[in-house]
Amino acid sequence: MLYGALEAGGTKMVVAVINEKGEVLERASFPTEEPEKTMPVLIDWFKERKPDALGIGTFGPADLDETSPTYGYITSTPKLAWRNYNILGAFKEALNVPIGFDTDVNAAALGEASFGCMRGISDGIYITIGTGVGVGVLTNGKLLHGMLHPEAGHILLSLDPKDRFEGNCPYHKTCFEGLAAGPAIEKRYGKKAAELKDLPQVWELEAGYIAKALVNYIMILSPKKIVLGGGVMHQEQLFPLIREKTVSLLNGYINTKEIKNIEDYIVPASLNDDQGILGCAKLAELAM
Repeated sequence: MLYGALEAGGTKMVVAVINEKGEVLERASFPTEEPEKTMPVLIDWFKERKPDALGIGTFGPADLDETSPTYGYITSTPKLAWRNYNILGAFKEALNVPIGFDTDVNAAALGEASFGCMRGISDGIYITIGTGVGVGVLTNGKLLHGMLHPEAGHILLSLDPKDRFEGNCPYHKTCFEGLAAGPAIEKRYGKKAAELKDLPQVWELEAGYIAKALVNYIMILSPKKIVLGGGVMHQEQLFPLIREKTVSLLNGYINTKEIKNIEDYIVPASLNDDQGILGCAKLAELAM
């Protein structure tokens, strides 16, 4: 069985062909331009490789409600060329194979649950902190959708008393994404995160905001594992700071075995940044 995978990001489209063992046989990446330019390239790539099914994990917001007339659409995205675009319908018409459809970060959570460090765990979250902040939620072994899908990168956080930054989110200013995503770091300090590695004050503040968000997720979702990925989390010095601050903010209120073993509870992504395409392959398998 051959599964096609499309991790549709706001900056690039990553495509891959993956077998049933989770082995990536071939991959490519194309820039995300307007649909008229990008979609024919993606469709031709998959047509040449003839997958048995396709899994799509897309940037959003996206309509995941199978009863909705706009199921499979990218909806109110800030990328105006893709707004209200029927990405699922375009691939169905072109390829005529079963297609699984979800958000990119839900696909990444599914990848970690199927092939990575969340395997065997019924309830967990995958958080990507990079150009934006996204959260994929696995609950009772299934991806959480609901009214739309989790937009947990936009939870509102209290400002650190030492932080005078106005926030970078055009919708909410000081939400998690507005305070802690890569562009927020760059706007606050005038340099990209990778250039600030040796400045402890940068990562103390960043870890504080991430820990605040994690405490909210712990209280509401009660995950059994928290996986942190994305470009900002390549700064590995963040992990011990985040764990320490999360435990401090919980202040003994949650005292489970997971919290007691915090190093195995809050962990880095485990699939060499392949969790997205592997999750898309799993979406393809489920669509079969």
